Amino acid sequence: MNEHFDTTETLPPREREAALFAKLPQFLAETKKAVPGWTRRLAEFDTATLTSREALARIPVLRKGELMEAQAAEPPFGGFAHPGKLDGARLFMSPGPVWEPQALGVDPWGSARAFFAAGIRPGDVVHNSLSYHMTPGGFILDEGARALGARIFPAGTGNTEQQVEAAAFLKPNAYAGTPDFLKVMLDKAAEMGRDLSSFTKAIVSGGALFPSLRAEYRERGVSVMQAYATADLGVIAYESALEGEPLPGMVVSEDLIVEIVRPGTDDPVEPGEVGELVVTNFNASYPLVRFGTGDLSAVLDEPSPCGRTNMRVKGWMGRADQRTKIKGMFVDPKQINAVTKSVPGIARARLVVTRDGERDAMTLKIEPATGANLDEQAIGEALTTHTKLKGMVEIAASLPNDGKVIDDLRDYSK
Repeated sequence: MNEHFDTTETLPPREREAALFAKLPQFLAETKKAVPGWTRRLAEFDTATLTSREALARIPVLRKGELMEAQAAEPPFGGFAHPGKLDGARLFMSPGPVWEPQALGVDPWGSARAFFAAGIRPGDVVHNSLSYHMTPGGFILDEGARALGARIFPAGTGNTEQQVEAAAFLKPNAYAGTPDFLKVMLDKAAEMGRDLSSFTKAIVSGGALFPSLRAEYRERGVSVMQAYATADLGVIAYESALEGEPLPGMVVSEDLIVEIVRPGTDDPVEPGEVGELVVTNFNASYPLVRFGTGDLSAVLDEPSPCGRTNMRVKGWMGRADQRTKIKGMFVDPKQINAVTKSVPGIARARLVVTRDGERDAMTLKIEPATGANLDEQAIGEALTTHTKLKGMVEIAASLPNDGKVIDDLRDYSK
């Protein structure tokens, strides 16, 4: 049985690097000519000279906030999607809101090799519990699993009892979705007296897989591997294993150029230093050049023992900004500010993110304006309206005047 998805995964690193930067100038020239946002952004650059990491680093990083502003001014994609390559594509709206088009072709988000690294093969049956509604999460995994030859049940989110009944009947051997929802399903199945022992492997994304949760899954007979993906870029990196044991870090997906820059700047950091993960893709429909993910990570110096030779990163290490992923969904400070504006009498608000057992939990702490009599139920409803997530509301006498809107208190080491 093949140990790798394809031969590109074992290329000598210098050969891979040379191939990427050999095709980058032509890709950027075509992008600059056809995509209005990049026509403007690359105006001062001679694309023929962008043949190395040092040259690429001269281009300013495009960050999510700037992209959102461009999309608001020029809906829906801010001029950053190829207008001639959108017919027949799905269009998505992620929290923020941020709009993304689906590229045409097979496995447009590059998730098939992540499924392969997780041990999933043609003929396997995958229960996919990521959302197929508005956001691309469900489709990112769906397209990759089908490209690999697996069979997929598009379960989506919610309706836990129905999902358990479906899995008990279909007996899928693989799960795909957020790290914590598999536990929800397994616990509910035990409560209902349903057998979900068919699950033996899983690929998870959209949140942190805490070591304690991975260990619990192992005890329940499920080998779980992670993929690091974003709605804009698809799968950026994925875990690999050696003799069934997950290896440290994540292998960067082929056909992406990944850099680590100092947060808030365009400058690459030294190898091993923690910084913001920045990605350049080769997606002709939705080209992203030096796109700042807002996620913190660092490069691991040595190649993976699994035989894959591409760059490895340590995985998700937090946010370079305050935008935070909760229950698989990003929450932006702008959304919390929208809550404060929608309910009269709020002087200051802070969203505190914690863990409740193995699940994410959030509490919106509110400092009332002088003399205000706040309605906690109305605030809770506003929180759900603006974030699409449910959380507790707590009235506090005062909050620190430090500019922090989202405070992530989850311990990622346990």
